[in-house]
Amino acid sequence: MAHEVRAVVSRKQGAPVGVETIVVPDPGPGEALVAVQACGVCHTDLHYRQGGITDEFPFLLGHEAAGVVEAVGADVTEVEPGDFVVLNWRAVCGQCRACRRGRAQYCFATHNATQKMTLTDGTELSPALGIGAFADKTLVAAGQCTKVAPAAEAAVAGLLGCGVMAGLGAAMNTGGVSRGDSVAVIGCGGVGDAAIAGARLAGAATIIAVDVDDRKLQWASEFGATHTVNSRERAPVEAIRELTGGNGADVVIDAVGRPETYRQAFYARDLAGTAVLVGVPTPDMKIELPLLDVFGRGGALKSSWYGDCLPSRDFPMLVDLYLQGRLPLERFVSERIGLDDVEEAFAKMHRGEVLRSVVTL
Repeated sequence: MAHEVRAVVSRKQGAPVGVETIVVPDPGPGEALVAVQACGVCHTDLHYRQGGITDEFPFLLGHEAAGVVEAVGADVTEVEPGDFVVLNWRAVCGQCRACRRGRAQYCFATHNATQKMTLTDGTELSPALGIGAFADKTLVAAGQCTKVAPAAEAAVAGLLGCGVMAGLGAAMNTGGVSRGDSVAVIGCGGVGDAAIAGARLAGAATIIAVDVDDRKLQWASEFGATHTVNSRERAPVEAIRELTGGNGADVVIDAVGRPETYRQAFYARDLAGTAVLVGVPTPDMKIELPLLDVFGRGGALKSSWYGDCLPSRDFPMLVDLYLQGRLPLERFVSERIGLDDVEEAFAKMHRGEVLRSVVTL
């Protein structure tokens, strides 16, 4: 039996989103129906609304979510009805060349639900990142459901579904931050602050936050930054070197994703240091660096896609650390809102007034 539920739909590029009734089918083989309890408002949803990812309108927005499995289709073994889960957009296939080599975090054939959710007139919806969770219920591939400890609040746990995991993973997985390291993070929004929290959790001794907004730098300090640099007032490369004994940081994370910030990350790292790009650039952006500098400075230049996470490994561990009081995930939640408030949440996010607005259902 199909389910008619409320959901946030983007019908046209750049136009305000609206709450509409959509139709969600019962799960088929390999699928799960999830009653959504909370979903964060992420920049990726805004990119969909603006037509910056694909033009496959209408979109069912929302993807940074947690909820309870309501029903599963045939052949589902990962979860069962009643499980509290965080949704992810990396349902690994287990068969591609990455999975066969034991590197499932790089799976090249991640998948989504086969059936389509629709508007009431039958128009098929394109769910954001294959999830579509600004809705009372959503249909996903069962592998997109990661079971975690039910003691965690949904508004907090759901943030691991995208931005917070991207930042934590950029530091802990991609950057390989370890005890005693020096780390610099350029851009202190949700992803950057998560990278700072990850660096602190990994035992970094010096954590330098760089941004143009003093309010964001204050947030960064609350997540564990030991030093802050307002790059409107100080040249960030020189400031990072000064704060690391003239050497540069062991790991520099670019959470902005612009040519100028990537160049800063490249030159602000120590010799043989690591630069990590986790901020998402636009298709038109290009970077030019002297090849001799790339060779002469050594080290590693890495891109971090979803924090190089493996949801089945990382989500339960991070939720447990949160429940132990060792990872302050609750600080990312700036406000709790309803489905009708998503358009205003986009505006607040664009103005830099919040880390995360979270829709609660």
